[in-house]
Amino acid sequence: MQTTKLVFIVMIGLAMIDFSTGQSLSAATTIKIAELSFASTKHTESPALFIDKPHKLMDGLASVYANKFSGRKTTSGQKFWQNELTAAHRFLPFGTKVRVTNICNSQSVEVSINDRGPWRAGRVIDLSGAAAAKIGMKKNGNALVKLEIISEMSEG
Repeated sequence: MQTTKLVFIVMIGLAMIDFSTGQSLSAATTIKIAELSFASTKHTESPALFIDKPHKLMDGLASVYANKFSGRKTTSGQKFWQNELTAAHRFLPFGTKVRVTNICNSQSVEVSINDRGPWRAGRVIDLSGAAAAKIGMKKNGNALVKLEIISEMSEG
């Protein structure tokens, strides 16, 4: 029953991505997302996030910040700039350094968490334009990624 709910939630998330961006994901990416979501049932209740605490790894879908946010204040109080290597994550403390690796091409980038989000279902991180370009996902707007915490800072 839980696996059925999980697959259903993943498929809804993929449908939302298709309609919201006007772009569709490749069949291979769709299969990988479903496989990762299925694997996550062993570790967490959340279908959108796979956390392996001993290794501090997370897998999921990354998206790119819209240009309209450039120059605006982030939740941390810093201004957001597309040319900086920053990202938004729902719960990692501000200042946390994260290595983001595009699973499809193995390109990676190190970013600093300075905002909250993403707020679309099924996504685990929002990347600045510069960070997205470094891992080859800026054109598509989203990619299946692996996150690894490099250093963790405390909020406050």
